[in-house]
Amino acid sequence: MPAAVFFFIFGILPLFIVVGLSFFKWNGLGTPQFAGGQYWAQFIHDPKVMKSVGVTLTLTILGIVTQTPLSLLLGAWAAGRQRYTAIYFIPYLLSGTAIAVAWRAMLDPNFGMPSKMRWLFGDGNIFGNASSAIAVLVFVSLWQFTPFHALLYQGAVRAIPKTLYEAASIDGAGRIRQFFCITIPQVRNTLITSLLFQVVGGLTAFDAILVLTKGGPGTDTQNTAYYMYSTAFKAYNYGYSSVIAVVLIVIATILSLVMVKVSGYDKMRSELEGI
Repeated sequence: MPAAVFFFIFGILPLFIVVGLSFFKWNGLGTPQFAGGQYWAQFIHDPKVMKSVGVTLTLTILGIVTQTPLSLLLGAWAAGRQRYTAIYFIPYLLSGTAIAVAWRAMLDPNFGMPSKMRWLFGDGNIFGNASSAIAVLVFVSLWQFTPFHALLYQGAVRAIPKTLYEAASIDGAGRIRQFFCITIPQVRNTLITSLLFQVVGGLTAFDAILVLTKGGPGTDTQNTAYYMYSTAFKAYNYGYSSVIAVVLIVIATILSLVMVKVSGYDKMRSELEGI
């Protein structure tokens, strides 16, 4: 009951408030004025929304493509008897904002690495170009969240019966063959869970963008979450910002349900519960 009450107050109730606020005009002060479906109609015809959605999808897809194989390999390696593997999980223990501030300082075009390594960074203004700015966001996300997903895979790999690997070795299968034929199929559920975390995290990414690029150059790195923030706390249009928030929640929920359904994870769970 305490957990249910806590979740209702800080999870469900604010969601209903945001849905209701999407039908009102409010700048944060005074009394909200009913606006009907004005902001919902504005959302449909807003070109900035489609651009922010494109940025969101780009960052999410690139995050999945880079983080999944690296975290899977790192998790499978850390599941062995290697020593000092905990050092690879330190980035996940740090605050996301602190990580973004640190990388912003290290990549500063005037005093950071770009000013000393012109052969690699060119003019050094990596935040002034859309492609390099997105690459920085993907890299920082990779550095920060790979340890978390690797930790998931580490636990999953350690739960695989060793007899499977022993039988495969007797049959002449090498480590690479064992990895693709035993490890990956056995960690399928963990893979789905990791992908769900990455999708939701990609859709709601905010702190790194706020600190590193502020949506720039221009709006080239402004994802949907940052657009929602700027609409509310810079333009003081809380009604329209609420519309963006509601749509973002709906998209994240639908994508998560589709991934679970397509992967067959819910069916496998039902079968295991039946057993």
